[in-house]
Amino acid sequence: MFFFTLVTERRARIMCEPQARICLREAFQATRTRWPFDIRAIVLLPDHLHTIWALPERDSDFSRRWAFLKKTFTQSWLAGAGREQPVSVSRRKNRRRGVWQRRFWEHRLRDEGDFQRHCDYIHHNPVKHGLATCPHVWPYSSFQRLVGDGYYEPDWHCLCDGRVTPPPRFDDLAETAME
Repeated sequence: MFFFTLVTERRARIMCEPQARICLREAFQATRTRWPFDIRAIVLLPDHLHTIWALPERDSDFSRRWAFLKKTFTQSWLAGAGREQPVSVSRRKNRRRGVWQRRFWEHRLRDEGDFQRHCDYIHHNPVKHGLATCPHVWPYSSFQRLVGDGYYEPDWHCLCDGRVTPPPRFDDLAETAME
């Protein structure tokens, strides 16, 4: 399994827009049809996303999947009048568009504990960025699905009823590379 972070070009705040979510869903479906993988956890934030993928046995070619997904999303996004950030002439010559940052960050998950820490990071990220008060409030994540699967309690790090819960700590993760 792998943890990924993808960021929009110049941190454009587009990912939670309805059209972007549609384009992203379709890009994920098209990519998974060509090269299967399971999405174990995901969160969309306005300018980036985090996700955990499980790839098939003896297949670690996530770069091909991401290249296709980003290309498919970009084509659909721009065809639907989505905006892009300005890019240099040299980037245009290399057929680069102003939707995604060129690279992405990946981390191979070592064990169940590593998976759990990154899954927690994903689902607490909207709270960290001040977009939601509790993980269950943010609509653009896999948190509710994982609650249904019994992986999380519905009130995991919830502050809705006025209780004070210390936020989870992620000092052991390379956060600077993930943001």
